[in-house]
Amino acid sequence: MYNHDRELGMHRRITRRDFIDGVAASATGIAAGGLLGGCGSNGGLPNPQTYPPATTGLWGQDNSSYAVMHKVRDDAFWSSAPAVRRTGEHYDAVIVGAGMSGLASAYFYRQQRPNARILIVEIRRDFGGHAGRNEFRIGNRVLLSNAGTQSMESPSEYRPSAQRLVRELGIDVGRFYKYFDQHRYDGLTTGVFFNRAAFGRDYFVAGAYRDPWERVFGGAPLGDRAKHDLIRIHTERVDYLPEMSASEKVAYLSRISYEKFILEHAKCDRGVLPYLSDRPYDLFGTGIEVVSAYDCYNSGDDYGMEYPGFQGMDLGHGTGTWRRAKPEPYIFHFPDGNASIARMLVRSLVPGAIPGSTMEDVVLAPCDYTKLDRPDNQVRIRLRSTVVRVQHRGAPASARDVEIAYVAGNELCSVTANHCILANWHVVSKLVAPELPKKQKHYLAYCVKEPYVYTHVALTNWRSFETLGVNQILAPTSYHYFTMLDYPVDMGGYQSPQTPDDPMILFMLRCPTKYGLPPREQYRAGRWELFNTPFETIERNIRTQLAAMLAGAGFDPAAEIAGITVNRWSHGYAYEYYKTLWEHDPVGERPCDLAKKPFGRISIANSDSSGAAFTDTAIDEGYRAVQEQLRLD
Repeated sequence: MYNHDRELGMHRRITRRDFIDGVAASATGIAAGGLLGGCGSNGGLPNPQTYPPATTGLWGQDNSSYAVMHKVRDDAFWSSAPAVRRTGEHYDAVIVGAGMSGLASAYFYRQQRPNARILIVEIRRDFGGHAGRNEFRIGNRVLLSNAGTQSMESPSEYRPSAQRLVRELGIDVGRFYKYFDQHRYDGLTTGVFFNRAAFGRDYFVAGAYRDPWERVFGGAPLGDRAKHDLIRIHTERVDYLPEMSASEKVAYLSRISYEKFILEHAKCDRGVLPYLSDRPYDLFGTGIEVVSAYDCYNSGDDYGMEYPGFQGMDLGHGTGTWRRAKPEPYIFHFPDGNASIARMLVRSLVPGAIPGSTMEDVVLAPCDYTKLDRPDNQVRIRLRSTVVRVQHRGAPASARDVEIAYVAGNELCSVTANHCILANWHVVSKLVAPELPKKQKHYLAYCVKEPYVYTHVALTNWRSFETLGVNQILAPTSYHYFTMLDYPVDMGGYQSPQTPDDPMILFMLRCPTKYGLPPREQYRAGRWELFNTPFETIERNIRTQLAAMLAGAGFDPAAEIAGITVNRWSHGYAYEYYKTLWEHDPVGERPCDLAKKPFGRISIANSDSSGAAFTDTAIDEGYRAVQEQLRLD
């Protein structure tokens, strides 16, 4: 057991290159730290010495990025703000947000107005939003991974606008059957780690979902009744609602939590809850006490760890099935996740910024960030610029344009546009568009995004995983509840780690939840925790957990950890209205539907607008917003 920071490797400087502390970042003047220049074409460019995807330490949504917007939220911005400097720049469209929805909005707008001049204004120091990219260099080898949005899930079911965009960008999803090695980790299994804080002692076992459950739980630090019940619900085929038809079961299971199903219908001891409680984190951001039993069954798990207890129940898909089968495997994954889609959009919008022309060559293509905001660009992407006000020039019903004010460095600037698309979060639209009707602002505020931490740890090798016989580890109640070896994708000249002696990226997932609260309150509480947790604390937890989980293989955190990037998505996934236990408004009458109504020359996009945190919904909402605006001309 590692008890000292030095043994953990906390003294190493690997994570400090571009470190911005989760707590220490503060505002200087009206911007964070005075890091940038002014309002001109270079105002939104990152330091040319810094390549954003290679940033380590705290990444994602750091406090520095949001210092200005938090002042706007707290009504503390305008009282001390300087006069707005009007740049004289005028655009056909200004798009607020360079995430997937914002980039797609620019793509669709320019497609219908080929000569249009478009400005995309982005608060962070990189484009892509949650579709971000992490790069690590270990020796002479570059490893890639996704900073957020992981994969294209079931692309055959994408909405028509998203399918068209993917096709036009040159993405042939069928090629992933070749590029994604579905057998790379054959022979390795799922490990389970019980930590001493929650279970009384550290205990690791491999073989979950392959070996008999009696062996998996046999030595676990659980009570005899809890062990018996966990084995039982994983193995027996019992219909716990025999008196109901399949449709009645679905309706009933949609109204009760999975926790209630396990305790009251499967008759499990409460001692099973610590093992099962955080299983929905990756899809729902909350535990089993507030996720419906049917949502657990129907959504399943993309990591192959299904929810026990349903295999003896016919819920409309046949007895013995774990869940509704997905139409395609979970393999549509670029080496950097959906960041490659964002990069292909940028390549289309800003010629010369990213070389190449195919889905393969984009993987290793460098991005020249100095070309994103040049004055002669037809589409300009202005990074590190925080929009603080969007307002019509004149009465909204008759105005011909909109003024967009934003902070770049220590200046408050503005541009004008014929149209404005707010491709940011709903809560930001509420804050920056003062003219919106009061009722609409209420609906915009309803969307409370799910907080997540996507941690990537670069290892000098992954022999410890090979020794233990696992490619992923479930760690119930631990700081990061899930850890896995990165996806094995080889394409475009990029080669993923092949042997245990190769460097490897670990993906670790954390959801900061507060047990028992309604989901939206859990998300708020989790966000507050993230804002108040310094990076040092997160790093220490990472190192301590890996040392404990991999102790049986002799893992040395000080020697074998080569880098850490913590992608803190304090405002992560869109609030999802398909969650049957909490939301019952029909489509068209949900808060997200009422929040996205256009207002004059302002339209609202982003996945928040659809109430589903998927890439195709973000693209489709951008398409809708563009159509709304173009109909005005």
